[in-house]
Amino acid sequence: MLENIIRLNLQKAIEKFSSANVLVIGDIIVDHFIWGTVSRISPEAPVPVVNVTDESLLLGGSANVLHNLYDLGARATLCGVIGDDLMGQHLLQLLREMDSPTAGVIKTHDRPTTKKTRIVAQSQQVVRFDREKTGPLSAETLDALCSFIEANIASFDAVIISDYCKGVVCARLMDHLRQLVSRHHVPMIVDPKPIHADLFKGATIITPNHQEAEKMSGVTICDDESLAQAAAALLQRLDSTAVLITRGEAGMTLLEKEKPIFTIPTVAKEIYDVTGAGDTVIASLALGLASGLSFAEAATLANFAAGIVVAKIGTATASAKELMELIS
Repeated sequence: MLENIIRLNLQKAIEKFSSANVLVIGDIIVDHFIWGTVSRISPEAPVPVVNVTDESLLLGGSANVLHNLYDLGARATLCGVIGDDLMGQHLLQLLREMDSPTAGVIKTHDRPTTKKTRIVAQSQQVVRFDREKTGPLSAETLDALCSFIEANIASFDAVIISDYCKGVVCARLMDHLRQLVSRHHVPMIVDPKPIHADLFKGATIITPNHQEAEKMSGVTICDDESLAQAAAALLQRLDSTAVLITRGEAGMTLLEKEKPIFTIPTVAKEIYDVTGAGDTVIASLALGLASGLSFAEAATLANFAAGIVVAKIGTATASAKELMELIS
């Protein structure tokens, strides 16, 4: 049972979310959902025939992190790249509807706006197909991203890096950002991809999942001892202050420098869809830290937020009201 003092601290932090301002840097994605029903198999191939009943275009990738921050009551600004296309225009319109600044969203002509299309029938994802171009950004686009960050970094309480390996998170951007957050004493919270692990040296806290932690640490996680070894290896490799390993139904595990390992059991009663759960974790974790919580308290808060979104279908968020009610 959650101790009363911890519960009170979490509730006070949630009340401070409205005064927090967070910068989200990373790969912007439009999540396209096609919803329908299945009643037969196609005579043309052994695949289901989906009768489409609804369709939606939602903020995905780093933009879903931003969406989570807004639903939690905070202010946030997105920094990344979109294409000069219809999906890019739609994404900008979604940001404007949230009253989120768009100056950090750089439009480029050499790649489309990344879109992931998921077909869902009877609450099950049938197939997903992606439209994207990955790889290094042009020097001009990187210049624009770095200039925006440098001009605005002092106004933010935290920086989130949301890496989906599309090209925004790269050595030049991270080297520039590392200097800026150090100079302005802004915490940097990273949702990493193993292929870019060394780019995140010096991060305040990283939030890999179980598989990512194994790949980044080189340790196969099979019990509590190997879990602790993996977390310790990540701390040493990246010289971060803390690492939070998300483990699905097994909850989360936090390790801070010179502190014992801290395991947080999941609060999710039912898990329907983990799409976007990592975005919710990093958004709520960053807001917890920006609102004065310790790493352990902020991780506990993030665990509650994750428990809310995995019980929903599709790219979902947790609201401050839902979070407050669950903690209470």
